[in-house]
Amino acid sequence: MPNTFVDIATISDLHKLYGCASPRHPLVSFIDLKEISRENFREEETAYRIGFYSVYLKQLKGSMKYGKSYYDFDEGTMVFTAPGQAISTARHVSYNEGWGLFFHADLLHRTDLGRKIHQYSFFHYDVNEALHVSDEERATLRDCAEKIKKEYSQNIDKHSQGLILNNIELLLNYCDRFYDRQFITRAKVSNDIVQQFERSLLNYFAQDSLMEVGLPDVKYFASELNLSPSYLSDLLKRYTGKTTQEHIHLQLVERAKSLLWSSDKSISEIAYELGFEHPSHFTKIFKSKSGKSPKEFRHLN
Repeated sequence: MPNTFVDIATISDLHKLYGCASPRHPLVSFIDLKEISRENFREEETAYRIGFYSVYLKQLKGSMKYGKSYYDFDEGTMVFTAPGQAISTARHVSYNEGWGLFFHADLLHRTDLGRKIHQYSFFHYDVNEALHVSDEERATLRDCAEKIKKEYSQNIDKHSQGLILNNIELLLNYCDRFYDRQFITRAKVSNDIVQQFERSLLNYFAQDSLMEVGLPDVKYFASELNLSPSYLSDLLKRYTGKTTQEHIHLQLVERAKSLLWSSDKSISEIAYELGFEHPSHFTKIFKSKSGKSPKEFRHLN
């Protein structure tokens, strides 16, 4: 990622960067990527930090690496970004075909979609975890985006915002469905990732003492597998029914049970050995996963 950042804070800023006419709506816009100009982009690779949500569909030709394997994507690839994330590009980069839907968080203020936008975790996936859609899926998403454009392009009335938000939510729900399909169709890659995670988790907790290295977090295992934390948790949730954090806590409790059975160490000593700074935090997690406090568990065994 380049060191230079250029902030694109508003939809208007984006239109200026793309060489497009002024936006019809200050908080939402649909842009055909074939119509943009690259003249305002810098020659050198630059990170453009986007101040709003973006959904890009880009047409690719050839193959793309997904996990450890290559797949052909002569259809469409979707990338999502949340406010504050950066996209790195330069003037010479161009797209053969595609579109972008952009909407500011202010559009979602005090709405149902605003309250649940965080549930669409694919906004925090890495680029290599993009969504690959078929012709039929691409047409479905384009239809949603075109309806959004139609709503903000005509005279605004009391129904406009609700219909715009409804169609944004519909588009995001389709993307959620298509990601579920992708996890299934890439089953071998996904299963490999699950097995690698399970081995990494077991190896971490097999260390003699966690006091020095501390408790692992989701970012640690995601980094080990070259994935984003959100993607890893979603993949595990779909294949095992548990998020990364839940797997970490369950393995932690299993290690704690072993120590409670096999030693006379105090609860506090075991908590510190497992990497906890505060024994009360250890007790809380142990009880939430086992139904008993460490003390109660020890007395029962």
